[in-house]
Amino acid sequence: MRSHLSRRSLIRGIAAATAVASLATGLAACGGDSDAATTTEGAKPGEVVIGQVSNGAAEQTTVKVSEVKAISAELPAAVGRSGKLVIGEGALPAGFPPLAYVGSDQKTLTGSEPDLGRLVAAVLGLKPELKNFTWENLFVGIDSGKVDVAFSNVTDTEERKRKYDFASYRQDSLAFEVPKKSTWNFDGNYENLAGRTVSVGSGTNQERILLEWKAKLAKEGKKLTVKYYQDHNSTYLALASGRIDAYFGPNPGIAYHITQVANTPDATRNAGKFSGAGETLQGLIAATAKKGSGLAKPLADAVNYLIRNGQYAAWLKAYNLSNEAVAKSGINPPGLPLDNS
Repeated sequence: MRSHLSRRSLIRGIAAATAVASLATGLAACGGDSDAATTTEGAKPGEVVIGQVSNGAAEQTTVKVSEVKAISAELPAAVGRSGKLVIGEGALPAGFPPLAYVGSDQKTLTGSEPDLGRLVAAVLGLKPELKNFTWENLFVGIDSGKVDVAFSNVTDTEERKRKYDFASYRQDSLAFEVPKKSTWNFDGNYENLAGRTVSVGSGTNQERILLEWKAKLAKEGKKLTVKYYQDHNSTYLALASGRIDAYFGPNPGIAYHITQVANTPDATRNAGKFSGAGETLQGLIAATAKKGSGLAKPLADAVNYLIRNGQYAAWLKAYNLSNEAVAKSGINPPGLPLDNS
């Protein structure tokens, strides 16, 4: 997924869900960066509360997780001595539920990304300190040392690996959203889109992929109709009325929207997903630290501990993101190639 497109398409997809659900997230200030809450209110020692103050984006879940000495011993000395893990989010100005945004208390940075950062910090025996930035300033924060690690839906790319170390933790996927009553499913093959009408956001990575499929089908004498709407409310009205068969967008935004309309007449479901990197590579979302910082291994080991012991699955389930699970966190795994990053 091209970095400039992935960010834009993610925000557009999740903005759609926000508009439809009218979620009162409480907007963060519009400056370059700000400090957000550094602790999870109400959590006891050895516990992390997933989805607290998430305002309906997650099912609040409390999990047991304590320091693992064998993993915290791997930390760079300076980070270990500090007693804290400074976690960066690129969620200013408005946030993007369910991934990262200001919660219903109008102050706590919540979402799947901050919560995984809190879980990892607990394994490392560190206090999580969250800082919120604009997307561009998030990387400035890593470069300058203001941030130890970003948990902020950062796609692993070969270009970014020139400056940063990665510990992967989630698939980077797109998805098709359809009415719950629909019997159609995307099987991973573009040919089963023949005869369908699909909406997509203009200028996004998913539009690029969808138009490539449309061109392939046209060469085979088959038709795929692509529809565009001025806003996402219109997209979902078209989906509910049957004017389109599916909406193609970022999987997290679709997962969020599904939870928001689950108990309404316009309930929807996920009809299948596709890698944001294309058919030859599964895109990955990764914790991002300064290259050579020595954090990649303890971060990956902490995520793998959470995977083995069930807290990782509980985290994904709480945010309806179980379909983006990885079997293992990898250190600097293959990323999007330089000609597509």
